[in-house]
Amino acid sequence: MILIIDDDVAVRTSLGLLLKQAGYATQAVATPEAALQAVRQMPPELVLMDMNYSLDTSGQDGLALLTQVKQLAPQVPVILITGWGSIALAVEGMKAGAAEFVTKPWNNDALLQTIRTILSLSEQAPPTDAAQLSRRQLDKQFDFQNIVGQDAHLLHLLRNVGQVAATDASVLIEGESGTGKELIAEAVHHNSHRRRQPFVKVNLGGISHSLFESEMFGHRRGAFTDAKTDRVGRFELANGGTIFLDEIGELDLGSQVKLLRVLQDRTYEVLGDSKPRRLDIRVICATNRNLAELVQQGRFREDLFYRINLITVRLPALRERPADIPLLTQHFVDQLRATYHRPALRVSTRALHWLREQQLAGNIRELKNLVERAVLVSGKEELGPEDFQANAQRLPVRHGSEAGDLPAPGTMTLDELEAQMIRQALSHYDGNISRVAKALGLSRGALYRRLEKHAIPYETADGG
Repeated sequence: MILIIDDDVAVRTSLGLLLKQAGYATQAVATPEAALQAVRQMPPELVLMDMNYSLDTSGQDGLALLTQVKQLAPQVPVILITGWGSIALAVEGMKAGAAEFVTKPWNNDALLQTIRTILSLSEQAPPTDAAQLSRRQLDKQFDFQNIVGQDAHLLHLLRNVGQVAATDASVLIEGESGTGKELIAEAVHHNSHRRRQPFVKVNLGGISHSLFESEMFGHRRGAFTDAKTDRVGRFELANGGTIFLDEIGELDLGSQVKLLRVLQDRTYEVLGDSKPRRLDIRVICATNRNLAELVQQGRFREDLFYRINLITVRLPALRERPADIPLLTQHFVDQLRATYHRPALRVSTRALHWLREQQLAGNIRELKNLVERAVLVSGKEELGPEDFQANAQRLPVRHGSEAGDLPAPGTMTLDELEAQMIRQALSHYDGNISRVAKALGLSRGALYRRLEKHAIPYETADGG
């Protein structure tokens, strides 16, 4: 049974009819007192509740009711219903224990999808203890063929990923660069009911503020000066499937508002076309930054933060799962054996032991690059520790290289290359931020975020 709490009879009637048509049993009440009595008599499966029950529209009475409901039935999920202008209030409710929030006027399909997702998550059995899991057991239940590892913490994480994949819950994947966030996003999609629908990847760190709407929502010919033809946006390409928003921590505040609107309402408008279009989509986000800290710094919207992290997956760094390094190394060697037609290629036991002891700051990506360099440079069929040591020593921090001298593939991470290019541009333009941003194809805000990300002093940026 779903309990509907709202002092507006029209809202109660509308929600009751919608849920009845969807096959749910409901009970509707108008006051906090009646709601608490209903919860005491028979705890519902889920609660849909408004945030205001008096002439005072501060929502404090709704927050108080939420607290009381969670005290009486802590296991019962609560979805808050609020106006768009009161999203800050809904965020307070999320902090107080609500599972999700929707805004008025709601989209019926999106609301039903949210209800199904929350109920699915609440009905799932607690995951098996990581110590009792085996990779073989997981592979019988889920499709994790592209993810290599047997570390206990990784197996526990994969079990959670497999269970969450069956729902439409939004997922936030956190982890250092090179830990495999994209692989986890793909695993969520491939284990979901959307697996036969599109999986669209978007690197938000590479989209400037001025192009965000065109890139994400599409545009009609003539919508702006350079719009010579129609363009299909990423959301439309992903409709029916999953959209993976990578580097979401790099998104500027203005674009965050636009993204929140789409994720909340599940509708969008193509530039040059005012007709709203509906979305049926699952959203997976990833970041190598601490979004909670960015929220505290005022650089990431709190309401968007709570919208995207119904489920949070934190990937361990490779140094936290060293036992998987030999497995990953063998996996990469197997791939290279086929790629370069070298069937006798192998890695010695001593080399595997040496690799296991390394603190690979670039994580899995760095290990893969190191293995491939060793294979190509050594020319040997059996790789020893010395082959990896020789190539590991070639990992440079090349802040002083010439502008046109690009590093060889695998000798530098993208983050290092980006930082180097920013430093060179700052030097070339004498710290003029506007000219540097234009030269790099960034907005000023995006450039400032990268300056902080790479710890490049603002004094340098300002020409001081």
